[in-house]
Amino acid sequence: MLLFKRYILPGVLLMLLLLFNACNSEKGQEEQLGNSDELHIAVAAGLRFALEEISQAFEAENDIKIVFQFGSSGNLAQQISSGAPIDLFLSSNQNFIEGLVAGGDILEESIAHFAMGRIVLAVNKQADLDIQVLEDLLDEDIIYISIANPSHAPYGMAAKEVLEKKGLWHKLEKKLVYGETITQAMQYIQTGNAPAGIIALSSAVVPEIDYFLIDNSLHSPLIHTLGIVSRSERQELASEFVAFINSPRGKAIMEEYGFCQPDQGGDAP
Repeated sequence: MLLFKRYILPGVLLMLLLLFNACNSEKGQEEQLGNSDELHIAVAAGLRFALEEISQAFEAENDIKIVFQFGSSGNLAQQISSGAPIDLFLSSNQNFIEGLVAGGDILEESIAHFAMGRIVLAVNKQADLDIQVLEDLLDEDIIYISIANPSHAPYGMAAKEVLEKKGLWHKLEKKLVYGETITQAMQYIQTGNAPAGIIALSSAVVPEIDYFLIDNSLHSPLIHTLGIVSRSERQELASEFVAFINSPRGKAIMEEYGFCQPDQGGDAP
């Protein structure tokens, strides 16, 4: 009996402990990889409202959970190249997708243009400012002008292009406040922290804001491009979601939020 207690019981306890640790390890690996019924998508912030509605429609027809990560296209591209657990990337700028293809992070055969965006001159309705054209931003009563950060946000890049082409960039540069994403740039105007700015049409349709379309010949086309991440284990599911975006229902939702199809030449609905 003493031998049993001294040698057998400790051995059994050790085996149970090893089995427990193995189970926990497998569980941890599963949590790290994510649920097989989840699709993880990195989405440029300007696409947020449209993609949330599209995902709701897709989830209603499929036993799938869409998990979004929103941000500026440049920051999201950097995260993907660093190994972030993403299955699909929807960018507001095709250059970021092409850079990931060159680095082996996006499947070249999966890339596709799926929409074109527009930018607008946006004004807070409570600001009591008569702003309808870009030159009106020179008004001395306007202290702050909001745009997305042009170093990594495509809509901010487009805003900078427009101001440069109109000869306004250097005159207005000291007034500019940068949002890390186009959504944050919109929120500065929405809350009145900046009375005006240049933001995405898709973000401007909120009760607190009036907006005026900016001629798209003043900036490079905002070609929204997508691609499936090469290391994803859900590539087939990602392809199904891409097909849904490009279906008549998906396109109709995109148009509701101010996007047009690439073959429409950038004409806003």
